[in-house]
Amino acid sequence: MAAKTLELLKEAVPKMRLVAVIFSTASAFLGWAQYGRAFEGRACTLGLAFQAVEVRQSSDLEAGFAKISQGHPDALYVVADAVLLERWSQIIAFAAQSKRPAIYTARRFVDAGGFMSYGVHWQDLVRRSMTYVDKILRGAKPADLPVEQPTKFELVINFETAKALGLTIPPSLLERADQVIE
Repeated sequence: MAAKTLELLKEAVPKMRLVAVIFSTASAFLGWAQYGRAFEGRACTLGLAFQAVEVRQSSDLEAGFAKISQGHPDALYVVADAVLLERWSQIIAFAAQSKRPAIYTARRFVDAGGFMSYGVHWQDLVRRSMTYVDKILRGAKPADLPVEQPTKFELVINFETAKALGLTIPPSLLERADQVIE
């Protein structure tokens, strides 16, 4: 997913050379070592450098913003988790004030004015998890049920934010979007 998300951002911001990746290892997202390797590999093939900005707790966010400002990235990539979702409005405001396009792994950011998101389709995930609950309530042992990965992802683009950033979104990207907010 890291590689695909980065590709979508590069397609939307073709002049991008440096991207700041904001992530937290303090909550549910503990796989940065693996995620980071996938991200770094894809960044290299796209001719991009990246700046990793770790936020261990929500109070570290301001220091993260200062680090980003010093690095002068062309765009932001926000790996949403409980820590960063807690401060979503600050992250969106920072991206807008610094005039940097940002892609998020959670749709909530785009619904609130962020530029673009690519991530798990949560409604589908909840619906699929309910089938597991049903099986368990009918007597299935949880250990006997297979582990499933998300299968449905969604791309959402906020067209108004793109215009405010002076971006022209390629028609091919707009066609692939599950939703374009105007």
